[in-house]
Formats: sequence, C-alpha cells, structure tokens
Amino acid sequence: MADASPSSGLDPSTGSEHTSSLGSGRDASAGAENDHSTPLKQRLRSNLTAAIKDRDKIRSGTIRMVLSAISEAEVAGAEAIELSEQQVLDVVIREAKKRREAEEAYLAAGRSELAEREQAERSVLADYLPAQLSARDISTIVAEAIERSGAANVGMKAMGKVMAIVTPQTKGKADGAAVAAEVRRQLAT
Repeated sequence: MADASPSSGLDPSTGSEHTSSLGSGRDASAGAENDHSTPLKQRLRSNLTAAIKDRDKIRSGTIRMVLSAISEAEVAGAEAIELSEQQVLDVVIREAKKRREAEEAYLAAGRSELAEREQAERSVLADYLPAQLSARDISTIVAEAIERSGAANVGMKAMGKVMAIVTPQTKGKADGAAVAAEVRRQLAT
C-alpha cells in the first residue's frame, strides 16, 4: 500500500491522490452545489464545508443528517459498500420525504414552528433533487404508460402494471401518491 501521509500527496482517508486548491486562488467548493458533473456525495461534503464556514445552521445540520444517512446505508448489511450515484440520490429522496411527512404531522398537531424547520430542511434537500415533474408531465407519462401496457380497457385491475412502467420514470421527480392518484384517475375514465 502507498504511503498516505499528508506529505505524500495521497488522501489519508482514501489512499488516493488528491489535489490541493491552495494557491490556486479558487475556493474548492465554489459552484459545487450546481455542478451536476460532480458526484452528489462529494457535492454534499463540499457544501457542508461551505455551510459551516457561512455559519448556516439549518443547511449544515441538514447536510450532516443526509451524509449520516448515506454513511449508515453504506455500512448496513453484511459488508460495507460504496453507494452508487443513484443509491445516494435515493437516500436524499428518502430524507426529503421524511421531512415532508414530518412537516405535515407538525402542521396537523398545530406545531407551526417545528413544521417551518422541517420545511426549511426540505428546501435544502430540494437543491440536490432532480427537477420535479409538473402535473401535465405526470399526466402525459401516465397516459403513455396506459397506452403502452394496453390497460385502457382493463380498468383499475391494471394499476400495478401501469405503475410498474410509470415509477421508474417518475422516481425522485414526483410524489408517488400524486402519480398513483393520476393513474387511478386515468384508469377510471
């Protein structure tokens, strides 16, 4: 194994070569949030550093929570793994859904201050999610899936078949409940 000491030019945590942004005159985290060519986990880490430097408690706390959930997912199971980009995105989607559900629960319980915090965390997570589909886009995807599956004349019995086609196209881009409601609506007509 190569020497991973700080003076060797290797990152001690990974053993791989790293480059320093010192002396380059450029902040290493500048633009990382919107640079979609950078892996999501790396963007989260650089944005955490920026949020800490900016003393943004909501943003840093939310990003820490997501990175913790990613780490937990990586060590879950019999053997530790490195999550793929899609798996990391799935963790962010799951955390955003938790925030939405918590916000709804707090609003129903009359705890608006806690609901506002959940909404703020959800808006931080939205920066890392794909653009959300509009109702028209969802309707179009569902109509195409119904046509492709031949479910137009079958009715509600074909919902599972249609959802199997629609879900991969809408995962992370639309609320599953909204998609299912649109499938029900179109199959009922």
